[in-house]
Amino acid sequence: MTTTMLNKIKLLPATKQKEIEDFVEFLASKYLSVEEESSLENRRMQIMGRYKGKIKMSDDFNQTPDDFQDYI
Repeated sequence: MTTTMLNKIKLLPATKQKEIEDFVEFLASKYLSVEEESSLENRRMQIMGRYKGKIKMSDDFNQTPDDFQDYI
């Protein structure tokens, strides 16, 4: 923030300075919540794709093993 802006704020009455402070806190909380959601989504995506290409399944994965044929 520029010093000019700070000087203008200092010239305002205390009640108006408090309004500015409240508004800045509101904006900060809104911005941070958006940033936190974005960060959470990025972490989810990292977790979901963590093992991509590292796990291999055999072509006969869905076939019943010969040892279990007697139970079917």
